[in-house]
Amino acid sequence: MVKGTSSAASRRTDIVSAAIEVFAEIGYFRATTAQVAERAAISQPYVYRFFTKESLLVESLDVSWQRIVQAFQHVIDSSEPQQLEDGFIQAYEEIMLEHRNEILLQMQAQTIQETQVRNSMQQGINQVKQLVLNAFQQAGIANASERTSDFLARGMLCNVAMAMDMPDLMAKR
Repeated sequence: MVKGTSSAASRRTDIVSAAIEVFAEIGYFRATTAQVAERAAISQPYVYRFFTKESLLVESLDVSWQRIVQAFQHVIDSSEPQQLEDGFIQAYEEIMLEHRNEILLQMQAQTIQETQVRNSMQQGINQVKQLVLNAFQQAGIANASERTSDFLARGMLCNVAMAMDMPDLMAKR
């Protein structure tokens, strides 16, 4: 790989990481690419070399969804069927602790009407839903579709509980 290419890829990652933090902390609409550039310790024109503000949000959301998909896939690959749901819960709780800003960003993005953002959110939640549903079905879990919907709904409630610092809202099984 060409040295400049890996450096550019690294800078893209740095920009996305900074954007996740800035967007989650002050909100997508209030945030500027200048603030993202400052957080990433680069110039604003360098941010624009790779992203518009909207494409930066979409990339940030895609990163956050892929983290969940990868964590859940790891659970599927390493768990017994009867431990799937508990494994998903544990994996998601770890993401909420270690990548809180990504979850906050997803919560904000639920209200953004721009087509690319809505598409990213829809694709992300559909990918997670399908992964969980398939795992439940393959494990022979009764009412897999209902259980998947309940699982996702509880996850969204956990997001609200985390965002509002109200841990008592999180249902324990």
